[in-house]
Amino acid sequence: MSNYDLKDKVALVTGAGRGIGKQIAIQLAQCGAKVIVNYCGSKEAADEVVDIITSSGGIAESLQCDVSDFIETKNMIEKITDKYEKVDILVNNAGVTRDNLMIKMSEDDFDLVVTTNLKGAFNTIRHLYRNFIKLRAGKIINISSVSGVMGNAGQANYSASKAGMIGLTKSLARELASRNICVNAIAPGFVETDMTKKLSGSAMEGAMQMIPLKRFGRPEDIADMVTFLASEKADYITGQVICVDGGMSI
Repeated sequence: MSNYDLKDKVALVTGAGRGIGKQIAIQLAQCGAKVIVNYCGSKEAADEVVDIITSSGGIAESLQCDVSDFIETKNMIEKITDKYEKVDILVNNAGVTRDNLMIKMSEDDFDLVVTTNLKGAFNTIRHLYRNFIKLRAGKIINISSVSGVMGNAGQANYSASKAGMIGLTKSLARELASRNICVNAIAPGFVETDMTKKLSGSAMEGAMQMIPLKRFGRPEDIADMVTFLASEKADYITGQVICVDGGMSI
C-alpha cells in the first residue's frame, strides 16, 4: 500500500469500477482522499468499490457517467463540485478496446475507442479546468498505455487514442504549469486485469517474451505510481510519461 498524505483532497477516478481504476480508487482513499468512483455500465461493480473503501473508514461514492459524452460529463462535474466544492486530483482511467487489423476495423470501433479514451479525458479536463485554475493547484493523471508509446499491431485505434493522451498531457502541462497544476501520464504495459485474462495462451506467451521482467504487472503497480504523482512528493514533476511496464518499452 502507498503511504502518501492525501487528507482533505477530493479525487475523481474515471472507469473506477474494475481493474486498474478500482485499485487506484482504493489506494487514493487509503491515503485519505475522498474518492468519486465513476463508472459507465456496472453500478454493482462501482458500489462494491465504494463498499471496500467505506468499510475501511474511507469516504467514497459512485457516480454514473459516460465520459465520452460532453454534456453528461459536465453534469457529473457540477454534481461533484456542488457537493465537495472542489476536485484536487483527476485520474483519467476510463478506456475501452476494440482490437482488429486495420483492414477489418470498422469506423464504429475506431470512433468508440478514440471517443471514450481520448475525448473522455478532454471532457473531464475541460469541465474541471476552471476548478483547477481557481485552486491554483491540482494533479491531473492520464492513464495512457505502452501501446501509445510504441504502437501495437491490431490496435491502431487504441494506440492512436493513448498516444493522443500523451500529446494532451504534454500540452496541458505547459498550459497549466504557471498555476501550479501538474499534468502527467502513466503508460502501463500488460497488467493482470479482466482485459488481459481474455488473451489466448499463445498471445500471453508472446506478450511475456516482450517484457524484460518476465511477468505481467499488477493493478497495484499502477496505483502506486498514481498515488505518488497525486501527492506533494511529486510537486516538481509535470509533463512526463512514466512507463510502468516491466521494461517493455525500453
